[in-house]
Amino acid sequence: MSMSERKTIDLEQGWDFMQKGITKLKNILEGLPEPQFSSEDYMMLYTTIYNMCTQKPPHDYSQQLYDKYKESFEEYIVSTVLPSLREKHDEFMLRELVKRWANHKIMVRWLSRFFHYLDRYFIARRSLPPLNEVGLTCFRDLVYKELNGKVRDAVISLIDQEREGEQIDRALLKNVLDIFVEIGMGQMDHYENDFEAAMLKDTSAYYSRKASNWILEDSCPDYMLKAEECLKREKDRVAHYLHSSSEPKLLEKVQHELLSVYANQLLEKEHSGCHALLRDDKVEDLSRMFRLFSKIPRGLDPVSSIFKQHVTTEGMALVKHAEDAASNKKAEKKDIVGLQEQVFVRKVIELHDKYLAYVNDCFQNHTLFHKALKEAFEVFCNKGVAGSSSAELLASFCDNILKKGGSEKLSDEAIEETLEKVVKLLAYISDKDLFAEFYRKKLARRLLFDKSANDDHERSILTKLKQQCGGQFTSKMEGMVTDLTLAKENQTSFEEYLSNNPNADPGIDLTVTVLTTGFWPSYKSFDLNLPAEMIRCVEVFKEFYQTKTKHRKLTWIYSLGTCNISGKFDPKTVELIVTTYQVILLTCFTYL
Repeated sequence: MSMSERKTIDLEQGWDFMQKGITKLKNILEGLPEPQFSSEDYMMLYTTIYNMCTQKPPHDYSQQLYDKYKESFEEYIVSTVLPSLREKHDEFMLRELVKRWANHKIMVRWLSRFFHYLDRYFIARRSLPPLNEVGLTCFRDLVYKELNGKVRDAVISLIDQEREGEQIDRALLKNVLDIFVEIGMGQMDHYENDFEAAMLKDTSAYYSRKASNWILEDSCPDYMLKAEECLKREKDRVAHYLHSSSEPKLLEKVQHELLSVYANQLLEKEHSGCHALLRDDKVEDLSRMFRLFSKIPRGLDPVSSIFKQHVTTEGMALVKHAEDAASNKKAEKKDIVGLQEQVFVRKVIELHDKYLAYVNDCFQNHTLFHKALKEAFEVFCNKGVAGSSSAELLASFCDNILKKGGSEKLSDEAIEETLEKVVKLLAYISDKDLFAEFYRKKLARRLLFDKSANDDHERSILTKLKQQCGGQFTSKMEGMVTDLTLAKENQTSFEEYLSNNPNADPGIDLTVTVLTTGFWPSYKSFDLNLPAEMIRCVEVFKEFYQTKTKHRKLTWIYSLGTCNISGKFDPKTVELIVTTYQVILLTCFTYL
C-alpha cells in the first residue's frame, strides 16, 4: 500500500499500544514472568513511534511523545522505585539502590531505542536534551536528590567499619560510588560535593582520634609503622572502591593528621625519636622516617637538621678525643709520633663512610641530607688537633700512606680507596691552599729521598685532587713528579757522556737530580767551600749540562744532598751515609 493510503494513528490508540510494551519492559525488570521481546515486538514498537512522528499535521505527535517518554519514567519511579527504597535502610538500602540504578539504565536503553526516531530528527531540530539524558535526569531529580545524604552516610559508616578491621562488601561500595560518578553525566561535581567532601572530613576526624592516642602510647618506630600501614590501606581503599581522583586528597588528609600535626612530638620522642634512631643505627626506621616525612610539606627539614646536629656532635667528639690523647702524650714527655693524628683522620674517614651510606640508603640521596652532611663535616673538619691544622693532618696522612715503610700496610686497592676518601674530606676543608703547601713539602721529600712507595699511587692522587680542586691546584705537584722522570733520563745521558769522554772523569760516582725551580718548595742554598774532589764533580757536570742547554743556570742545593763514604778505622772499614754538609766537615779531619 502506498504512503498516502497509510491509516493515520491517533494519539490515544498509538499510546495504548506503546504503553503495553512499556509495561512488559517494567515486568521484566521487576522479575515477573514475561516472555522476552522478540524482534517483531521491537520492530512494531519502533514503527509505531516512527509513524506517529511522520504523519501530516496536526497528526505529528513528536512533542507529545517526547513528553510521554519522560512521564513513563516519572510514573515508574514514583509508583515502584521510591517506595522500594524508602522502606530499606543502611546496607539493604544500598543494595536496593544499586539494583534500581542498574534497572533504570536498562529501561533508558530500551525506551531510547523504541523512541529512536525522536532522537534523530525532532530533538536535533528543537535543540532539546537527548532521550538518554532525559532518562538519567529523571532518576537524578527524583531518586538521587532525595536519598544521596542517606547513601553517603551509609557508605562512610561502612568505610569506618572497615578501618576498624571489619569485613565489608567492597564491590557494593564500588557500585554505589559509581552512581555518584555516573549521575554527573561526565562531570565529577556530584561525587565531589555530595560524597567526597564529607568522606574526607570524616577521614580527618577518624585519624585525628587515632593519632592522639598513638602519640601517647607508642614509640616513634611503632607509630611510624602504624602510619605507613594506614597510608597503605587508604591507597588500597581507593583501588577497590573510591574514584581514583580521591587518592591524593585522601592521603593528604591522613598524612596531615598522622604526621604533620605530630611531627615535632614524633621526631623528638626522648628514647625513640630521630636522635635515638641515629644513635642506635636503626637504618630501617630511619628509611621509614624519610619515606613518611618526605610526603608532607617541609617535612624533611627537621629530620635533616637533627641529622646534621648528630653528625656534628659525633665529629666534635672525635676532635676532643684526639686532643685529649695528644695532651696526655705531651704530659708524658713522649715525642708525639704522628700516629695519634693518623688514627684521628682514619676515624673521620670512617665517620664519613658511615653517614654517607645513610644519605645514600636511608635518605635516598636527597640533596637536603647531602647538604646537612657537608655542613656538619665543615664544622669539625676545620678544627685543628694538638696545634696541627686539619690541612696538615690530611697531608701527613697521605704522606704516611704513600711513603715507603709508612705505618699503613695496605693493598693497592685499599690505598686507592683511602686516597679517594681523603680527597673527599679535603672538600670540607676551608683552607685548601694550606693543604697544597704541606702536601708539596711532603711530596718533595718522598721524591727527592726516594721514599715514595709507588709512582702510580702518586699520580693517581694527583688526578683525584685535580678533579676535586682544578688544574691550578695540582700543576706544581704534577711538575714535580714529571721533573723526577726527566731527572732519571738526564742521569742516564750523563752516564753515557762520561763513558764517551774518558777525560771527563769526576773521580767519584756522581748522581745529579736536576729540578725546575718553579715547581718545588724553595730551599735555602749556601755557597760552600767544597773539597777539591767535589769541585771536580761540579765542574764535570756543568760541562755536560752545557752540551744539552745553553740558557739554564744551575743552582746547587747542597742541603738536599747525600754522600756515601768509607771510613777506614782500625778494626774495620765502615760505610757512612751522610749529608753533603757532614761530608765537608768530615773531609776537614781526614788523614790522607
